[in-house]
Amino acid sequence: MSGKHTKRANGDNDSAGHVVIEPPAADDGAALWRIARDSQKLDLNSSYAYLLWCRDFADTTVVARADGEPVGFVMGYRRPATPDSLLVWQVAVDDSQRGRGLAGKMLDALFERAIPTGVRYLDTTITPDNDASIRLFTSFAKRWDATLERSEFLAAAEFPEPHEPEDLFRIGPLNASAD
Repeated sequence: MSGKHTKRANGDNDSAGHVVIEPPAADDGAALWRIARDSQKLDLNSSYAYLLWCRDFADTTVVARADGEPVGFVMGYRRPATPDSLLVWQVAVDDSQRGRGLAGKMLDALFERAIPTGVRYLDTTITPDNDASIRLFTSFAKRWDATLERSEFLAAAEFPEPHEPEDLFRIGPLNASAD
């Protein structure tokens, strides 16, 4: 891959109008939980999980802030079995910021920060009916001039409660953007 990504973020801080994208603070978990809850799309984790995530996985997570308040996030983690992969767990944008390309800007900011640490692949799982997420990650792969591979991951029958199947999306290899 050529790595001809159009730079959309620089380092840990990216201003998109009045929105700043940066790592989360340890106390951002409650706000992220509310954004996830209000999305009515995400599998909602406990508030405790979001608090822990902001504390223990701040290096693989970004928060978008408008006027200092969280309005979006991308949560991820390095996969222990494949340390060159970052699994994006959840992406959420507050209603007040939707339609502005913020989710894509947050993904770009996260990966601009992750590539120097050895991350070469983005992994995520998406239900087949989540067209918005499929578009988001397909667009990310195109911006980064990277291959997107889609495969079956978890069948609906594997979940203990009613749940759509989850497909694995693997994007990469990712290279630092050309300046």
